[in-house]
Amino acid sequence: MAKSPPKFDTPNSPQPADLSGGDKITTSSGRPIDDTQNSITVGPRGPVLQEDYSAFERLAHFNRERVPERVVHAKGVGAQGKFTVTHDITQYTRAKLFSKVGNECDMLVRFSTVAGERGSADTARDPRGFSLKFYTEGGNWDMVGNNTPVFFVKDGQKFPDFIHSQKRDPYTNLRSKTIMWDFWSLMPESLHQVLILMSDRGTPYGVRHMHGYSSHTFSMINKDNVRTWVKYHFLTQQGIKNFTDAEANEMAGLDPDFAQHDLVDAITQGNFPKWKMFIQTMPEEQAATYKWNSFDITKVWPHADFPLQEVGVMELNRIPENYHAFVEQASYSPANIVDGMGFSPDKMLQTRILSYPDAHRYRVGVNYDQLPANRSPFATSHYQRDGHMALGNNGGPGVNYYPNSFGGPTEDKSVSDYAYPVEATKAARFDRNAPGDDDHFTQPGNLFRLMDAKAQEDTIKNIVGHMSGIEGPKKDEIIARQLGHWFKADQKLGAGIAAGLGVKVDGQKSNGQDHKQYAPPAPLDKVPHGAK
Repeated sequence: MAKSPPKFDTPNSPQPADLSGGDKITTSSGRPIDDTQNSITVGPRGPVLQEDYSAFERLAHFNRERVPERVVHAKGVGAQGKFTVTHDITQYTRAKLFSKVGNECDMLVRFSTVAGERGSADTARDPRGFSLKFYTEGGNWDMVGNNTPVFFVKDGQKFPDFIHSQKRDPYTNLRSKTIMWDFWSLMPESLHQVLILMSDRGTPYGVRHMHGYSSHTFSMINKDNVRTWVKYHFLTQQGIKNFTDAEANEMAGLDPDFAQHDLVDAITQGNFPKWKMFIQTMPEEQAATYKWNSFDITKVWPHADFPLQEVGVMELNRIPENYHAFVEQASYSPANIVDGMGFSPDKMLQTRILSYPDAHRYRVGVNYDQLPANRSPFATSHYQRDGHMALGNNGGPGVNYYPNSFGGPTEDKSVSDYAYPVEATKAARFDRNAPGDDDHFTQPGNLFRLMDAKAQEDTIKNIVGHMSGIEGPKKDEIIARQLGHWFKADQKLGAGIAAGLGVKVDGQKSNGQDHKQYAPPAPLDKVPHGAK
């Protein structure tokens, strides 16, 4: 059973400075300071001397207090808590955390918006990051997901372009709805996620009232080396609650840090938020024949085919004692899995396995995993040495290479990964994997049809309001292209958006406005496979 993370594993390692201890101010090297209010000057009105090193130290540190903010997910809120296993899933995984019902481990959780900077509003229409760090006795497991079960693009090659379309225009330095819809209209695979984003789920009421998802397909491996494909779901026990578009915009002005206030207030009042963890599982061999690409992050696994199976409960019960140390420096990566877990051929996942740790090495430093927020509370053994901010004794006198003749950690063959088969005879830049991969419309249409009348009405209203911001000489082209996607998903959805935008569809009567004539595409079942 996991324990609370200590500061360091090695008893003889120097402990980090307790910056809250002591009653006398010192320099960073420990020398007491007699005056932090007045610089050393030549006379009472003279120039400051260069030898006033304690003043320069304070100013130099102040200039460097901010690490570079995350390129995406810059604005975040965090909390600590625990995870408790409530149901047996040992038939799927040999991971130590899930070895028996009742096991617990500590957690560090960070929720975030995607596109905004650190000073942006918590209530902006945006997906939410849902990043969980489990400090398990088998190593740290990071579930780095979102509050949506799908994503905008299915290949990591497209991720920089997608993010650029959501960030600031390099010319105006403003975020542009024209650029957003231009990209989405040219990327029909984004339709499923865009529909969710444009519903009221795109403006959740803080973070306590939203679900979280791995989105990606991962795998579990049991003691018999049988692999099962898996998706993770964390369902809020506070109940789903969202802002309307108008309410979210109003709150952005009243309290741009609404999510932070809401989470801190709930925890400090003892109203600890909880999420139940569920998994969907798919036998390894079924992925090859299932009607959807099981590794396509723009698709869901319907619950009717793959029902949710309960696993455990996540509870957040304390606020980190220092935001920078435990939230801003927290570094999550989908590469952080434990024995009994594995990856999948999901293209976006494969890219994130490499790009997330690379971002942390740049932003926080090459030894980011040695920081208290990121370090495993159980023993870690490796031959990585040196680099900026190497904490502890940096491996002490031990050798820094393997194999060697002088002792040290060795390979553990008992935890070898179980490889999954790859069905291919050549490597190339494939734009699709199997028949049906180009169907980006059925699942969004199904989702829209699952909404009640009020949710459908709000979603159409939100889309119309957002698309009304499209401007410039390409406006009509972008709107027509995006309307084509909406009509392919659902005729009612497309017609509602067209009417709201004042676009006259063939056979539609004018309501007195000036309309652009638009012929909707054929329903999806009439469109040849592969048609854009």
